[in-house]
Amino acid sequence: MVYLESPGSLTFEVQDIPAIAKVAHASGAVVVADNTWATPIFSRPYELGVDVTIHSGTKYISGHSDLLMGLITCKDAYYKRILHAFKNMGVCLGPDDTYLVHRGMRTLAVRLKHQQEAGLRLAKWFEKRPEVVKVLHPALPSCPGHDIWKRDFTGASSLFSILMKPYSRKALGAMLDGLELFGMGYSWGGFESLIIPFNPPRTAAAWTHDGVCLRVHVGLEDVDDLIADLEKGFERLDKSA
Repeated sequence: MVYLESPGSLTFEVQDIPAIAKVAHASGAVVVADNTWATPIFSRPYELGVDVTIHSGTKYISGHSDLLMGLITCKDAYYKRILHAFKNMGVCLGPDDTYLVHRGMRTLAVRLKHQQEAGLRLAKWFEKRPEVVKVLHPALPSCPGHDIWKRDFTGASSLFSILMKPYSRKALGAMLDGLELFGMGYSWGGFESLIIPFNPPRTAAAWTHDGVCLRVHVGLEDVDDLIADLEKGFERLDKSA
């Protein structure tokens, strides 16, 4: 099995899925892709050569940050094998969670339309900040892998990362702890905006950035309000540096 996640949800490397799938299939491997970031709205992995897709239903598909769920879809050839494993593992989805994910799916396209626009606007705003070295958002021409994203995806969700200059933990704490509209959490895809510092545990290529890394999820709040909150955060950062 060859397992893919494109883009990566911390460093946002965009993989050439058709090329990888071609090599994998030539060797008899099954290609599995995590499509949580793009959702079925912005990516159709089967058209790129993927055999099985997985999604964290907790994130964009739910959209309300109130359930834990994973989803698997597959081509016909793999359905019986996955169903067999599903039954043998005793997986049982509760009726309340089933209802909640159906509720979220009804508004998925509407939410992602707003979150795509809001995320891209915020990413462009970050690019102009003197504290920021680079913005890792696949829809930005400056982001590595943008050409592949443009070829294979029909849109971008609202999760991306920013790479900043080196700052002390105290200065970074002053920035983040005072934010009013951004929560601190590792999940994403819900209605509320989130921001977390991170240090990537592993990357396909050597990770060379030695400054602050922040991952941002843009929710459904007004973008001007989010920018105002972040401007105050950067003021606290610079004063504490």
